[in-house]
Amino acid sequence: MELTRGQRVPLPDLIRSTTFQVAVDLQGVACDVSCFGLDAQGTLSDERYLVFFNQPQTPCRGIEQIALAGFVSGFTLILARLPTTIDRLVFVAAIDGPGVMRQLSTGRVVVFDGDREAATFAFQGTDFDQERALMLIELYRKGDGWRLATTGQGFNGGLDALVRHFGGEVVEEALPPIASPPPARLSLEKRIEQEAPHLLSLAKKATVSLAKQGLQSTVARVGLVLDASGSMREQYKRGRVQELLDRVLPLALHFDDDGSLDVWAFDREPKPLPPATTRNIQGYLDTANGGWKKWYGGANDEPKVMRAVIDHYGQHPAAPPAYVFFVSDGGVHQNREIKALMVESARYPIFWQFMGLGGRNYGILEKLDTLEGRVVDNCGFFAVDDLHQLTEEQLYDRMLQEFPQWLRAARTKGIVR
Repeated sequence: MELTRGQRVPLPDLIRSTTFQVAVDLQGVACDVSCFGLDAQGTLSDERYLVFFNQPQTPCRGIEQIALAGFVSGFTLILARLPTTIDRLVFVAAIDGPGVMRQLSTGRVVVFDGDREAATFAFQGTDFDQERALMLIELYRKGDGWRLATTGQGFNGGLDALVRHFGGEVVEEALPPIASPPPARLSLEKRIEQEAPHLLSLAKKATVSLAKQGLQSTVARVGLVLDASGSMREQYKRGRVQELLDRVLPLALHFDDDGSLDVWAFDREPKPLPPATTRNIQGYLDTANGGWKKWYGGANDEPKVMRAVIDHYGQHPAAPPAYVFFVSDGGVHQNREIKALMVESARYPIFWQFMGLGGRNYGILEKLDTLEGRVVDNCGFFAVDDLHQLTEEQLYDRMLQEFPQWLRAARTKGIVR
């Protein structure tokens, strides 16, 4: 079976044996390949379950690194031997020495069921940029069984950075003290824990997705645009829009040092709302400007609110780039006007991520990848019938899928400094 990035497959659909192999081949750069055994919180809580060149097997012998002809590295897996505390296996590759993943010519991960190639996930260097590590595939528990997910995401830093990312410790040589160190800033997670503890787990999941895309240190302004037309009533009433706001705020906090999320609602007219913060996020939609029942209900006019967003972020071209998450339940019909605005805003440091929620007829939004006349590709689109169809991790991954490519292109064109 040929697997594509982001695909998830029940493991029994691929293999018949309780013992199988995972093999990794990378051409063009020298890499070390490792397997992280993580707990249910995604943490390397037991460092004996990091399998790499210096520790080639786990205590239970459920994971063992082996040599396989024609591959950089291989692993023999007997999942039944793993303790129940190991919930996820993440296979990674980290560059050993100079180089970046863009120099990778070809790569593949192959799952062997005995001598049979049960599944192959292929990728190439043009999928990446300056990253020095890759998260390749994951095996994770689902109910009573295991599933396989193809990740294929770049990660800044090498193996040491990955160990720290997953909660492990790296022994380092002592460094001389730095004179006059900058004052320490209260960590994001600490602030969320103090002011909005119900968002803490979301903040941690957002951190993982940012790391996959190499965006941990990216600074950006973040805006959320919410469809408030009459057809959205059930989404507001059932709490789906508040849930979406809860999920977007931690991402904004990671990006934006001012600790707030710019928010607009729209029906026939754009309706600027107060910035969302950790202090007002609880019940935000029931209180902002008198609550959503006060300002929703008309027909949808996307161009007007897009104009307001462009005017807001485009007037300061030297400011950090803007990431705009735009939510619509469809009925989009002003295609010509929207196209013109997307072409115009491509000259500004603004990226648009459109999300269709529970609707249909998304018009030009579904054709953004083929939209011509833009300096750079400045927008993306995905749709879900119900927000609960996506886990928080899946939502963050989709939200960030095209943003890094836009950042690179916008920097090349001088749009982002």
